[in-house]
Amino acid sequence: MKIKKIETEFEVYENVNELPKDVSELMAEAVKARLRAYAPYSNFLVGAALLLDNGEIVTGNNQENASYPSGLCAERTAIYYAGSQFPGAKIVRMAIIAGSVKNKTTTPIPPCGACRQAILEYEINQELPIDIYFMGESGEVMRSKSLANLLPLVFEKSVL
Repeated sequence: MKIKKIETEFEVYENVNELPKDVSELMAEAVKARLRAYAPYSNFLVGAALLLDNGEIVTGNNQENASYPSGLCAERTAIYYAGSQFPGAKIVRMAIIAGSVKNKTTTPIPPCGACRQAILEYEINQELPIDIYFMGESGEVMRSKSLANLLPLVFEKSVL
């Protein structure tokens, strides 16, 4: 037996005011998208904004359904929309903000496992890392320079 150590590295910004201007503007779009989320069951609102290599900004938010598995997360809503409306465009950067209606969220909330897998598929296909910034309603903002950094042991098409 051997032990394999896997490490990931993140940049941490104290708050959105520390972000570069273009990133804070993208996060502002995610904030707007979050306010339009439909989450009457979980009361957990998430907004995502994507910057594409053609300059377009695409947003998404979580959409719930009384049949819980039928809902869709903000990140996948935005990614699938970008894929359908801007085929061939690459996702350069993603900003995510998440938080509960019931409790103030001050810790960064990363994409869930299903979203990580979906984002990874796009990252692999476009052969370009996706720069991901994520936060709670306030407080620190974390940056991962790629989705592979968030999901180091990947499941992708080469194993099928």
